[in-house]
Formats: sequence, C-alpha cells, structure tokens
Amino acid sequence: MTAAGLILALALGYGLGSIPWGLVLTAAAGLGDIRRIGSGNIGATNVLRTGRKGLAAATLALDALKGAAAVWLAWSLWGRDAGLLAGAGAMLGHAFPVWLRFKGGKGVATALGVLLTAAWWLGLAAAAVWLAVAFVTRISSAGALAAAAAAPVVALLSGDGRLALMALALALFVAYRHAANIRRLLDGTEPRIGKGA
Repeated sequence: MTAAGLILALALGYGLGSIPWGLVLTAAAGLGDIRRIGSGNIGATNVLRTGRKGLAAATLALDALKGAAAVWLAWSLWGRDAGLLAGAGAMLGHAFPVWLRFKGGKGVATALGVLLTAAWWLGLAAAAVWLAVAFVTRISSAGALAAAAAAPVVALLSGDGRLALMALALALFVAYRHAANIRRLLDGTEPRIGKGA
C-alpha cells in the first residue's frame, strides 16, 4: 500500500474516532455537558455517573462502533494493514478530537471495537477479561487495563505478529490515557463502578 493510502486510512480512522458520542448523547438527553459531571470524561463510564444506564450503554456501543467502522472501511478499501492503521487513527481521534480542543476520552470502548473487527476472537478475549476483572473489583479502569494488557499476549500466542503489534500499541495507549487511574489504583483511591467522581 502507498504512503498516501496509509495517510488516508489514518485520517479516516481519526475522523470517525473523533465523534464524541458521550457528549452528543448526554446533551441530546438534556443532561448538559458531560464534561462537567463526575470525572469530566466523555466515555461510557462517566455517562453512567449520570444515572442513565441506557445512555451509558449507547455510548459504549457507539464508541465501539466507530472503532469497528474505521477498521472495516479502511480494510475494505485498502487492505488489512490500512484497517489496522485506521484502528489506531480511531483511538487517536477519540482521545484527541479536534472538535473538543483535543481533549477526549480514554479509548477503551473504541479499542474494543477495533479489536473485534481486526480479529473477533481477540476482541472477545479482551472483553471477557474486562468483564471478569471489573466484576471482581468493581473498578472499570482495572478491567480496562487488564483487558488491554491481555490483548497483545493473546494475539502473540496466535502467531499473528502484526496483530500483536497493533494490540500492543493499543495497550500502551490505553495505559498512557489511564495514568491518573493507575496512580489511584496503587493508592487504593480509585472509584468503584457507580460511585465516586
């Protein structure tokens, strides 16, 4: 694939990823600016803090869908490598959307959509880890970090080096975006699901 094609794939992913569904849905529901609630994040976990479980579920689904759409479209148009790159672009768009002065979410749901589309079995494995850890700890960030860490290991065990490299890049990005959460986890002050700011 040409350099121009790779740039287009990255741009496509960024454009789709930058749609701030949490902000759009909460504003449409009359809840105001989600960035003024709880942690100030635009993702599903913070939307859940509004008490609107349906909106949180819709945010999760749409944030995952934009990652999935980025991978699927670029893969269909330019091939697998372009699809993987578009997935990375979607993560960047979600975390640093131009519309919100580059202050976006942490990318967990978008990463899930990317993984499910790049390799469904890898996405399901990551989702299973997230659910198990979040269920046991009642801490969303713990589940997200565990799932992100597991994904490149599972991909590597499959023998798919490029997929493992993409999963590793996503895991490092998720960890970077969760730096404050990691500090709170170590301190024992990280809020549990449905509680805290």
